[in-house]
Amino acid sequence: LWPPQKSEPRIAHGANVGQSNVNRTELVSLRSHGVGQFAIVKQCREKRTGLEFAAKFMKKRRSVASLRGVRREEIEREVNMLQQTRHPNIVTLHDVYENRSDVVLILELVSGGELFDFLAQKESLSEEEATQFIKQILEGVNYLHSRNIAHFDLKPENIMLLDKNAPLPRIKLIDFGLAHKIEAGVEFKNIFGTPEFVAPEIVNYEPLGLEADMWSIGVITYILLSGASPFLGETKQDTLGNISAINYEFDEEFFCHTSELAKKFIRQLLERDKGKRLTIQDALNHQWIKVLEKLNVNMYVCIMLISTYYFLFSM
Repeated sequence: LWPPQKSEPRIAHGANVGQSNVNRTELVSLRSHGVGQFAIVKQCREKRTGLEFAAKFMKKRRSVASLRGVRREEIEREVNMLQQTRHPNIVTLHDVYENRSDVVLILELVSGGELFDFLAQKESLSEEEATQFIKQILEGVNYLHSRNIAHFDLKPENIMLLDKNAPLPRIKLIDFGLAHKIEAGVEFKNIFGTPEFVAPEIVNYEPLGLEADMWSIGVITYILLSGASPFLGETKQDTLGNISAINYEFDEEFFCHTSELAKKFIRQLLERDKGKRLTIQDALNHQWIKVLEKLNVNMYVCIMLISTYYFLFSM
């Protein structure tokens, strides 16, 4: 699958990863699973066991002046974050190797596709079913936040299904390239992420914390229930301006069948003052998440609108 390079030190390997060890000499590449700007994911199989994994090849930046490849500190940060996580709703890192050109992450194979792709193929989706997916996202984020880790890149493309054919497919959060450990007394600012999903404090270059993830969950929930994106403008600057001004509404065209509890949940996440925004524990204990099944409401998500959203933004 890739040649060993004895002269090149490994970032972390085997027992250092803290997960199950994989024999890289036994791995056979099956097919490409995804391609990014400086990374490619290949599905592979361990010959001896028949187990399948995802090998993420991250192209290393060869020099400080180069703009091609991923900076070493960024790779190390992603590896470090994945080493600290082991949860049913977070992709598992099994091992990591390094050769002359790439760092190779051996990850759990998540082959069920994106959550929104799965939903776009369904005929109908009740709010109760929607909350089952949202709750899984919340549980994965709760695990991260309990360790003071902010994901900072929560969006539909990074919410995958382990197996889409399961009765209730399991959510997996992926891509920890922007994840950051929040430390008490240490101010952290950055401008990053996908404009549609970033919190106002990112747009305005203010100190960041775990609250930014909660905003992103609010945007994701809005899209999941309506098929519309709350802040999306004609241009990137329009989108960022809408976020900064908290310029969104529950258009009757998209939310005519949505419960008031669901709208309240979204409003409390899309709160400009991050101190008033729902925390992860608040969200998990919210009425909409906890008791919707007891309300016997007959609210349905418009699958056609989700299909439209997925079609437009996967092009």
